[in-house]
Amino acid sequence: MSSREYSPDPKYLDAFPEKSGNDVNGLGEDERRPPSPFFWHPKDRHDFGDLQDAVMHNFHTSPDIQRVYNPNADRGPKPIERAETRVEQSPAAWTETVKSFALSHEADQVGITRMDPSYVFDGYEIGEPWLIVIGVAMDHDRLNAAPDTLENPVSAVEVGEQYNRAARVSRNLANYILSRGYNAKAFPGPWASALLMIPPAIEAGFGQLGKHGSLINRQFGSSFRLSAVSTDMPLVADARDDIGAEEFCANCQVCSKACPPGAIFDTKQMVRGERKWYVDFDKCIPYFGETMGCAICIGRCPWSKPGTAPRLAEKMLARRARLAAE
Repeated sequence: MSSREYSPDPKYLDAFPEKSGNDVNGLGEDERRPPSPFFWHPKDRHDFGDLQDAVMHNFHTSPDIQRVYNPNADRGPKPIERAETRVEQSPAAWTETVKSFALSHEADQVGITRMDPSYVFDGYEIGEPWLIVIGVAMDHDRLNAAPDTLENPVSAVEVGEQYNRAARVSRNLANYILSRGYNAKAFPGPWASALLMIPPAIEAGFGQLGKHGSLINRQFGSSFRLSAVSTDMPLVADARDDIGAEEFCANCQVCSKACPPGAIFDTKQMVRGERKWYVDFDKCIPYFGETMGCAICIGRCPWSKPGTAPRLAEKMLARRARLAAE
């Protein structure tokens, strides 16, 4: 289905408030500012509650999706009390310890970055100086089954199961840190809390922002999900990972052509003072609701096919080096 063939269900259009989601997100703004609480936040934090209800209707209707998105799903333990006595280690030793713990408790990738106020939604606070970012890979065949139907929501169930796994990692890791006498708070998805997840993930070495508005990772492409833990445990930051996705996305049109509502811009946009790839929320969200999460863009992304991302990164960086030498 092309964007010319897709017409949103009027119930989604009628549920929009008298403002654009793109305006709330800061599309076209030249000045830097904190992100505003939005669609994935509690309804008392924004004006999109009616749209949230309309979009989530199909999620609540499907028994298969409710199996993974429900209060009884295994999303990890509740927080424990912080130990009174701190265990002392060097930042390098703690970094190795927490990464090993996360990787042995269902994580597929772990990165660390310093907290920055720009990662925190307006009206929220995060007091800890460090962020541990966690990635969990998805089954690409199941992800790439999108778009879903109510009768067969394969992709939506896979996304939910991996969000639950990411939640378990972050909550178990937070409790481990608390047991060592340090402060820690888990930030599991998909419902947003204080933390804007993608910018710190980029700083923690998870890859680069793709044209489809999601991260592209050197190992998993875009076929993974995130969670995080904030802490005051002394750690060592990771470096960004430049994989050549910027040049690739500038010329690739796979995701933009595959997007039924035509929500993916072909060029970068100015968003809260930063020029970057951006997806039109107002176009995307009705189709997202109809298909219980869509995920077509990240499923079709050439980087997401298993085994492809490492080769593409090598190719793009080698090409850049050749051009620089000419």
